[in-house]
Amino acid sequence: MTHESTAVGLASAYSNATTARGDWWRDAVIYQVYVRSFADSDGDGIGDLRGVRSRLPHLARLGVDAVWLTPFYVSPQADGGYDVADYRAVDPLFGDLADADELVRAAHELGLRVIVDVVPNHTSEQHPWFRAALAGEPGARERYLFRRGRGADGSLPPNDWESIFGGPAWTRVADGEWYLHLFAPEQPDLDWTHPEVTAEFDSILRFWLDLGVDGFRIDVAHGMVKADGLPDIGRGAQATLIGTEPLPFFDQDGVHEIHRAWRRLLDSYEGGRIGVAEAWAPSSERLALYVRPDELHQAFNFRFLTCPWDPEAMRTVIDESLSATTAVGAPTTWVLSNHDVVRHVTRYGGGRQGLARARAAALLMLALPGSAYLYQGEELGLPEVTDLPPESRQDPAFRRGRRPQIPVPAGAPAPESGPAAPGIIAPREGEPPARPQADAGAGPEADGGAGQEADGGAGQAPDPLTAPEAEGQDGLRDGCRVPLPWDGPEPPYGFGPAGSWLPQPPAWAGLSVAAQTGDPHSTLELYRAALELRRAMPGLGAPGAGPSPDPRGMSWLPAPDGVLLFTRPGFACTLNTRPDPVELPAPGRPVLSSAPVDTDGRTVRLPPDSCTWWAF
Repeated sequence: MTHESTAVGLASAYSNATTARGDWWRDAVIYQVYVRSFADSDGDGIGDLRGVRSRLPHLARLGVDAVWLTPFYVSPQADGGYDVADYRAVDPLFGDLADADELVRAAHELGLRVIVDVVPNHTSEQHPWFRAALAGEPGARERYLFRRGRGADGSLPPNDWESIFGGPAWTRVADGEWYLHLFAPEQPDLDWTHPEVTAEFDSILRFWLDLGVDGFRIDVAHGMVKADGLPDIGRGAQATLIGTEPLPFFDQDGVHEIHRAWRRLLDSYEGGRIGVAEAWAPSSERLALYVRPDELHQAFNFRFLTCPWDPEAMRTVIDESLSATTAVGAPTTWVLSNHDVVRHVTRYGGGRQGLARARAAALLMLALPGSAYLYQGEELGLPEVTDLPPESRQDPAFRRGRRPQIPVPAGAPAPESGPAAPGIIAPREGEPPARPQADAGAGPEADGGAGQEADGGAGQAPDPLTAPEAEGQDGLRDGCRVPLPWDGPEPPYGFGPAGSWLPQPPAWAGLSVAAQTGDPHSTLELYRAALELRRAMPGLGAPGAGPSPDPRGMSWLPAPDGVLLFTRPGFACTLNTRPDPVELPAPGRPVLSSAPVDTDGRTVRLPPDSCTWWAF
């Protein structure tokens, strides 16, 4: 039995009813579009809003409920658009406001909701506010976190905080003050104690809600408030502590008042508008605080994403996640990949094994109570691209770790490796390195990714130029952002009329949407079948759809070592994480499997690294 036996058309009458529900988000499947890499309409090699609009039918056919768009605002693109210079305008790279309006309307006509990114922790250095701050306009610096330096001459950073991208989190400007940037120097952090900051973002949210968007994914939702006094942390490699230990610049209690205010704003609009927190917290209980009834609707469950291919670890994460969110009356979210981490096909081992596990993990995720997020291309089984040439990479963490010494005025002694010399702003993150640098291999993901080495460059000795910056993000995020293959035998595979901003592998011809459509064994058709069944089967989606011993809508049953087995109303799910087949009593009638299963109706032989759905 393989997944091609699933009946077609089960969900045909469901979509409009789902769209009309005010609590649609509780069991929604939301598809992340990384705009630069989704579809290019004008031939410049970069995805844009018209390109996204042209491919919306693919998402409707896939069966998702909503589309999340990464930033498309006016931006110098120092960090892929997460450095915003104008929050109310579309960057010409991606189109204009009319294109955004038409995209939202087209999505709604197809029954798809639209969620857009908002970036409130920091702006671009090119934002009018920060330009005014550097120009010395009275009061302008109060919107950001400018401080005097330490030491007799103020030449040391105000504290020991490190940038997520590596190196100090402070840059010194010409008059000797320092400004905080938890990410790239081109992304100065805002001071959310300033009333103008609060008022401005209320206005920004209303602008996009009035245009018709259905909600916001809130970038760095845990970061807008810093501990009083900006205390030292006292240790290095701080990026590796995110999500595991308390930090004075993340997950401070003050962020919750901001989110409460935004929830009131969202609730003032009709149609079930939502807020989704990208939040890292040291525990599931701390993360659940972001989704209390008067705060945001969802928060990304990164513990599930970072969980290894281990049944006990998976069960622990699932139980703790469900317990924490159930305690505050919120749904749990599940996610396996996004634009900041190694694609899960590669994280799970790559090749045939990685793909088998990725397909199984997708079925596991879609069977769990709550809402699921898909990252573009995972429905095609795309692996991470690990051999991108250095000159193609644009991840600011990659460039930061490979830049030459900070420039100093002529005749002055060169500084030690570290912060910029007094009066000198560090070079822009998008600038190329002084000389080509070998990829030193991937270290632990700062944002909780795989924590594994990428295939390309693994095992090489660190370059002396990169060593002082090595504690930040690994700089390899471009590998999950390679533009999608849509059709055709060679690059750019229908991505656009010309090339693509990152090179696509030659092997991707067989992974394109066109190549997989209609193939009952393909990953694309597996996802389509799973999403159709998820809508059609009353025991899937949101918990509470029927009687169950567990109020979260699922119950674990005994299973052999290496196997997970749980039930929901009228439904069962088996996951075999072992490298060999496992035989057990059949829990029902198989309706979908990530690999062919052998059953006589009484017993079943589960294939290795597979997941199967059952009806009873």
